[in-house]
Amino acid sequence: MSIRAELFINGEYRQSSSSETLTIHSPHDDSLITDLVQVASPKDVDDAVSAAKAAFPSWRDTAGHKRARIMLKFADLLEQHIEMLAHLESIAMGQPISVAKKMILGPIAIWRYYAGFAGKLPGESYPPDEDGTYKIVQYEPLGVCSGICAWNGSHVLAAWKMAPAVAAGNTFVLKSSEKSPLSLAAYGDLLNAAGFPKGVINIITGAGAVGEMLAKHMDIRKIAFTGSAPAGRAVQIAATKSNMKRVTLELGGKSPALIFDDANIENAVFHSAEGFLRNSGQICFASSRVLVQEGIAQEFIRAVKSAFEDARTKMGDPSSGETLFGPLADKKQFERVMGFLADGRAEGVEVLVGGERIGDKGTYVQPTVLLNPGLDSKVYTDEIFGPVISVRTFRDEEEAIALANNTEYGLGSTIYTQDIGRALRVASKIEAGTVGINSAFGTSPQTPFGGFKQSGYGRESGIEGMKNYLQPKTIHVNMMVPPKKV
Repeated sequence: MSIRAELFINGEYRQSSSSETLTIHSPHDDSLITDLVQVASPKDVDDAVSAAKAAFPSWRDTAGHKRARIMLKFADLLEQHIEMLAHLESIAMGQPISVAKKMILGPIAIWRYYAGFAGKLPGESYPPDEDGTYKIVQYEPLGVCSGICAWNGSHVLAAWKMAPAVAAGNTFVLKSSEKSPLSLAAYGDLLNAAGFPKGVINIITGAGAVGEMLAKHMDIRKIAFTGSAPAGRAVQIAATKSNMKRVTLELGGKSPALIFDDANIENAVFHSAEGFLRNSGQICFASSRVLVQEGIAQEFIRAVKSAFEDARTKMGDPSSGETLFGPLADKKQFERVMGFLADGRAEGVEVLVGGERIGDKGTYVQPTVLLNPGLDSKVYTDEIFGPVISVRTFRDEEEAIALANNTEYGLGSTIYTQDIGRALRVASKIEAGTVGINSAFGTSPQTPFGGFKQSGYGRESGIEGMKNYLQPKTIHVNMMVPPKKV
């Protein structure tokens, strides 16, 4: 299978104007995938933005049903090429092929969902009443928008950013992650085949320096970023210091799972183990702080230990359809996770199961359960972003809520109980943007996604995601002007 490694600007693939390239190694066995991934230079970024700016007036004025038809065709093409796209994602960042396919199905639904909004964005009107002014509110696209993707879910993040933007009539420049650029680089041919006019969507690659160029660019009106909290702060500062562009930030998480003593333990264990470990724990809203009520703690701990031991047997070559759990995305991420585990041991944190490297090649980490880390321990407070959970106990509902909210993050959470009254009561008190009840949280095209506190602000997905790419314009018409005398 050939690999696209070029930039996609103004409807064409092209080499970077600089000589800088990225090298991608397989997280499975360290083998070289490619060393030819093009890194966008300042000139390339300017060219991509200029192409989007030139395409904007025509795309904005394109009839909604025509925009929708193109978006639906693109969704069809994603579906038709799911094997190819999943393979490219898998070889770049180690996602098991079975997981990679599922993480393209969601974006296909997102593109179709937002296609349904194209041309159907109503405005508002208010009668003159006694003031004699007829009032109109219309919602207009922003112009050139941009998105920066994290590496753990390229297709989902790209769809959340691009689909509502182009449905609303904006044009777009997308930067893929330097860790997983291959599948999004393949979009260019599909975008052209779908019928997107040149310049409407441009896709570039590079590390943080390229993202900074986008955040600072004076012709970009909105930027959506998914990644770490420090990088998100840098994007916000650059956006503010440049042209005050709008910013949506989806940052880190250290999400709690609250398991009450009336919960279905088998269900809670499944979602805290296999549900958590999908994508090797590299999911920003996955519940890595597991809080269990004292009455069932021992039973739960025995069961989750067994589940994590069993998960080890399901790890392996991402290209195999039988593999459920793969390696971490790259050596840097592997070293980060192993560093957290080393620090935890140094602090005396008990490792119930796991905590070791698997094999001498690749970036495999054994699924790990930590018991009772201190409330100020880094393994408990910081986002590890790997196959590691921490288990602590609580006495009652009040303590559970206090422990759950004792974090600067607020992205995800889960609650396990058969008492729906308690579930909704606790959900209302959890300081997080998403709550799953009796299940690990799963995203939906219909509902907004985003966090509280230092997990960011703004929302992607759902109607809220669409609103982020529109600006209201108020028009007042004086109805009291007397007719001109003839």
